[in-house]
Amino acid sequence: MNIGAALLGGFIGTLVLTTALTAASELRVTRMDIPFLLGTAWTQDRTRARVLGYAFHFVAGLIFALGYYAAFVGLGRAGWLLGMAIGLVHGLFAGTTLVNVLLPAVHPRMGTPYSAANDTPLAPSPASGPAAAAAATAPLRKPVFANGTKVQVKWGGLWFDAQVANR
Repeated sequence: MNIGAALLGGFIGTLVLTTALTAASELRVTRMDIPFLLGTAWTQDRTRARVLGYAFHFVAGLIFALGYYAAFVGLGRAGWLLGMAIGLVHGLFAGTTLVNVLLPAVHPRMGTPYSAANDTPLAPSPASGPAAAAAATAPLRKPVFANGTKVQVKWGGLWFDAQVANR
């Protein structure tokens, strides 16, 4: 195994994972769009967030590929079974601690079970489970559409503040 093969494997693995995540989001299997969530950590602009998120997701995939390569070199062996075992640990960490604890702590627009979307647009925390996440993504306030009224708009699992302007 060489670094080029590791990076190619990381690119293909990230492409498959990103396609599956996007398909699940578009088919309404899940409300979470991880690449989009990564992008919204950097910008509120939805188009730019989507582009940045996918770019960050692919860069992270390549970095993880290098981490797997370093683990294989450090252990002195490589193989699909070892890769699957490391991937299981990686997936369990990413699906639990990373998404439920670390990401809400640093993401400026992501909620936690202990916060509310009063002043800052927030995405629901996946830590609360499917039922609580569904309740958290329900509108927090019933908007009153009068000129200058501040409302919160949910779009793609994220909350954004908006101000109504009647023309």
